[in-house]
Amino acid sequence: MSFLGLLKKKCVPEEPLQDRGILVFESTSEVIRAENALRAAGWKVKVKGPPPEIRTGCDLVIEFPLIEELKVLRVLERVGVVPLKVVPVQSALLEPVNLFHTKDFGDFLMIRAANMKLTVDKRTTTIVNISGGGCPDIPYLAQEMVGKTLSEAPSPRAIGHTLCGYALQLAYEEMQRQCSR
Repeated sequence: MSFLGLLKKKCVPEEPLQDRGILVFESTSEVIRAENALRAAGWKVKVKGPPPEIRTGCDLVIEFPLIEELKVLRVLERVGVVPLKVVPVQSALLEPVNLFHTKDFGDFLMIRAANMKLTVDKRTTTIVNISGGGCPDIPYLAQEMVGKTLSEAPSPRAIGHTLCGYALQLAYEEMQRQCSR
């Protein structure tokens, strides 16, 4: 390994696995409600795919700082969303799966979150395509968003009503993050 590679590893320590936990829920709607409640309370949480070892009927889990477990659970109890279980991430086998896949097509950037894809023109941040899903609100979301820039387009969460709309919201937020660098 080069000297710069060694230096970089020392300057950017990896987050220890035992510092994170996973909230497992029965349904996707519970994950959405829990994420909204935790973000409104100021928590930086991530929605991810569950590791195969702890899959239930829901294809999403919430990753959170494990040291804050009691406070997180209190917030969720107040809004009536209680997880099926809380699992500490103690090994790579329990590592949650990242929902995002990014594909760079030169002038265009596509982000897939779960089953939804959002593609923008990198030069203008104009949304050029929305695809995937199969939910009834996707044609409406595409009609309202395609042809607009990321800053002009409505938030999928504001106008969508299905799991596909939620997944598109995740792709939209990730695209905003990547395009603002």
